[in-house]
Amino acid sequence: MKKLSLFILVMLALASCNGDRFKIDGNLVNLNGAAVHIIYCADSVVVDEWVDVDKKGHFTFTGVSSQPVVVSLSDQRGELLAQLVAMNGDHLKVAGDAGKSMGVNVKGNRLNDEWQLFRDEHRAFYADPNPSRLDAAIEKYVREHPADVLSTVLLVTDYSDFSDREKIDKLFQGIQEQARPESLAQPLNENKAERKRAHLPRLTSLTLFKHGGNFEEIKLTDKVSVFSMWANPQKDRKTLIDRLQTLDKGIRIIDILTESDSLRWHQTIADDPKDWQHYWAPGGPLEQGIQMLGITSLPWYAVTDSTGLVVYSGSSCDVAAKKVSDLIH
Repeated sequence: MKKLSLFILVMLALASCNGDRFKIDGNLVNLNGAAVHIIYCADSVVVDEWVDVDKKGHFTFTGVSSQPVVVSLSDQRGELLAQLVAMNGDHLKVAGDAGKSMGVNVKGNRLNDEWQLFRDEHRAFYADPNPSRLDAAIEKYVREHPADVLSTVLLVTDYSDFSDREKIDKLFQGIQEQARPESLAQPLNENKAERKRAHLPRLTSLTLFKHGGNFEEIKLTDKVSVFSMWANPQKDRKTLIDRLQTLDKGIRIIDILTESDSLRWHQTIADDPKDWQHYWAPGGPLEQGIQMLGITSLPWYAVTDSTGLVVYSGSSCDVAAKKVSDLIH
């Protein structure tokens, strides 16, 4: 009996330890042995790791988060493979074809199973370059499922049109409080709070994912900086880039994909100038730092002086250009 009791205690202890972290098992074909980039933010700390993949496409990742968080998995080119919600105690499985759009499936807890079902049912909407149909489907789901955490997840991660902030706030407030955990809803709450600020903020640095690389900290206290923030599809992209290129060469121009879906990022920027620096804000307009700019539509422009003070944040490229001229002349 004593031996049996000791065995039970050991098993309980092991179970307790496993509850202090979450685990992701991957089985992806067509990665060709390339590593997988895993990113999530827990307790205001960004976890940014590359995980080795064996020749058969298998990998394992162990993370820590006491609250549910969105975890993004990308390949070496920065193309999004999958997103999932994880927290301590979860054991999630990611499998499929990394070479196909939406070819990777996620299974594990009920929330991820429901998210995968929504993706499967609206696969054509996710593949459509025009996000309006997907946005409409998400709006419908949120209104019909106010008690589901998935409503919060879809609104924060997969929704694209933030031009009508009153509509976004109404959708968000329609979700029951218990279905919008702070760790997932915080970006929306913070964005609403920041819009009440009487003065524009100061940004001394900004951490964004650089195309073809890793997260990079951009220092904003050495020169005038211009942010060009956009989402697919971006109309008149070449015209906008030409306009920004006419600005003084001594300034810093930061081109940012400001949406959670990066699947079309590589194709969109393929014809941009070679010296154009491209970044991605996985949280879209609600990304930490970006959300301080109070984005209400895309494209959106912001200008900071050499101290990081935001002197303009708005939808006009021409006004941004004038603010730059005022600062450097």
